[in-house]
Amino acid sequence: RQMCIETAGWLASQIVSGRGQGLLGNIVVGIVGAVIAGLVLPRIGIAIGGGVLAAVIHATIGAVILLVLLRLIRR
Repeated sequence: RQMCIETAGWLASQIVSGRGQGLLGNIVVGIVGAVIAGLVLPRIGIAIGGGVLAAVIHATIGAVILLVLLRLIRR
């Protein structure tokens, strides 16, 4: 499960900034992203399903949302 979260954090970092956050940073981004996606996606009617791939996609979407919001706040 940790590998899924780390992968999601790394993928989101690549999508948003083109570089990773480091192992610990990727894990934190993936965990927070999974929480954000768990709150946001059901409210807008998006259900991805179960399984490892779905978990990675779910956490990645949330992590991208997190990183974009952080980027907007930093500007």
